[in-house]
Amino acid sequence: MAYRILIVEDDRGISDAMETCIKTWGMEPRAVRDFGNVLGEFSDFKPHLVLMDITLPFMGGYYWCQEIRKLSPVPIIFISSASENMNIIMAMNMGADDFIAKPFDQNVLIAKIQALLRRAYDYGNFAPVLEHKGVQLNTGNNTITYNGSHIELSKNEYRILLTLMQNKGKVVSREKLMEALWETDSFVDENTLTVNVGRLRKKLESAGVKNFIATKFGVGYILE
Repeated sequence: MAYRILIVEDDRGISDAMETCIKTWGMEPRAVRDFGNVLGEFSDFKPHLVLMDITLPFMGGYYWCQEIRKLSPVPIIFISSASENMNIIMAMNMGADDFIAKPFDQNVLIAKIQALLRRAYDYGNFAPVLEHKGVQLNTGNNTITYNGSHIELSKNEYRILLTLMQNKGKVVSREKLMEALWETDSFVDENTLTVNVGRLRKKLESAGVKNFIATKFGVGYILE
């Protein structure tokens, strides 16, 4: 498996150089292009590690670090020319795992990336985030995040949404959803599924998410 590295750096020359270097070490880099939607790109790419500049268009790196930390324990390395002690302390307090001052040696960058990846994933701490239309399903703690709201899901509600998220754009049969619920060791029949889908819809609507789960009558459900 190639580790995915998200690069949040608005200097195209620096981000392109980092992408090239990371690729040569067998990892899969992606540079953010929409700096107003860093969290969306993070959720879509599901990186194993983030390289984050401090000074960015729209919102700064500190802000995005805090937002990512609400969703994931993914390792974050700050890369900045603002290398005063106060910036390093701020970065760590915001949830960063390391700090590299510009200009930097690419060998040092790779060494730090590899060290953090070893620490994070040798112990199986990575919990990906699935995203659809701004709704983020946090697989590490069975919650939904939407527009800053956090919603706790029951075991059954989580299983239903996870299965739908994993098959977004496709109709998921009621039978397949019931199979997913059986994994929770609870008794499931047609009525149990209907009740749980109804509860899940109400929780989504309470956060302002309407018409998220569509019913295909006689077949199942779909995230369109």
